Amino acid sequence: MATQTDLNLQKQMIYSIYMRSHTPEGTFRAVIPDLDRIRALGTDIIWFLPIHPIGVKGKKGSLGCPYANRDYRSVNPAYGTMEDFKELVEEIHSRGMKCIIDVVYNHTSPDATLVTEHPEFYYKKEDGSFGNRCGEWADVIDLDYDNRALWEYQIESLKMWAKIVDGFRCDVASFVPVEFWKEARAAVETVHPGCIWLAESVHLSFGNFARRNGIYSAKDYELYEAFDMEYEYDIREVMDKYLKGEARLSQWTDAMNMQEAVYPDNYNKMRCLENHDQPRIASFVADDAALRNYTAMVYFMKGTTLIYGGQEFANTHLPSLFEQEPISRETGIDLSPLMQKLIRIKKEHFGVSDYFYATADDEKDIAVMERGDRSHKCVGVFSLKAKNGEVVVDLPDGDYENLIDGTTKTVKDGRLMTDGTPIIIKNA
Repeated sequence: MATQTDLNLQKQMIYSIYMRSHTPEGTFRAVIPDLDRIRALGTDIIWFLPIHPIGVKGKKGSLGCPYANRDYRSVNPAYGTMEDFKELVEEIHSRGMKCIIDVVYNHTSPDATLVTEHPEFYYKKEDGSFGNRCGEWADVIDLDYDNRALWEYQIESLKMWAKIVDGFRCDVASFVPVEFWKEARAAVETVHPGCIWLAESVHLSFGNFARRNGIYSAKDYELYEAFDMEYEYDIREVMDKYLKGEARLSQWTDAMNMQEAVYPDNYNKMRCLENHDQPRIASFVADDAALRNYTAMVYFMKGTTLIYGGQEFANTHLPSLFEQEPISRETGIDLSPLMQKLIRIKKEHFGVSDYFYATADDEKDIAVMERGDRSHKCVGVFSLKAKNGEVVVDLPDGDYENLIDGTTKTVKDGRLMTDGTPIIIKNA
């Protein structure tokens, strides 16, 4: 694991904001009135999707993609000024939260400032023209990290931002050399000790595809040399297949156990049901009771929890990255009280060094998970189709309090009956 990793990140929650969609105004200042509500969810860290100017050349949609960055050292004027952003960060800090920003270091827009200032920083195709290694990304061109001067420029940019924010979510971090990230982390540490580093590690199939085609793609265990947290995309495709009815629940829980077996003891996979690149969980799970089980489960899993803005209101529509589509708060569903309860459970009852183990009843679609150490064990029972059923749990017979709703749950002959609501119980 990276040195200086704060193990308390294991017990924290990140709230992700896409500036365009979070408010009707789509500006830095418009977020400020919502900060108290976000903090009340139990948020520790706010992550902003890219806030930099967006390229126009080859743009997608009417507004372009925030991941087609035009300039690393300024902000998108559509969102406000640099002073507006600094004020927003100050307001976040005043509420006891931290702020991380998205940095897109694999590529830029074709009309980025660096294209004219430092064309030598870019990957070139065989004909000498700019391009990218993944053809579907038509609105960006790749950088070339064989050029050490690029490392210096990018690290100076990170140091500039580290004087304002508390960390970085690094886009497609797998495609940028791990040695660069290690050097960048060490340099940033001199400016902002304890900066948070989150890697978007790529899907298992994407990483394998890249390596088969001669494209550099770091493996997840390698990224842990530089990062505190990384995505759970190594098993995400199993989850996606389960949601589509193409895989059994036990295949997903087996994948979770695989992570526990192969990564360092203090590994941290950021756990999410949805994000800006993945469909809304409510688009798969229409039943409110089932959705509450999924929500409780993601907080129970080992690692930092991610909530994508609008998830608390069970939004079904994923905002386009290329347009302005404000999230809805008028869905008739508000998971906020449940999320507030779950983050308290996470902070008060889970340990930063817990083991994790999961099993599944495929017939009933019920996941049974446990985590703990020699002094305590917590067991979670999550009925992902909100079905009633009896499941096997590794707990002594007796009565237990469901930490979520205060009801009593009884274990008899090593079995527990669920009524379809999520259960978290503790055996100290």
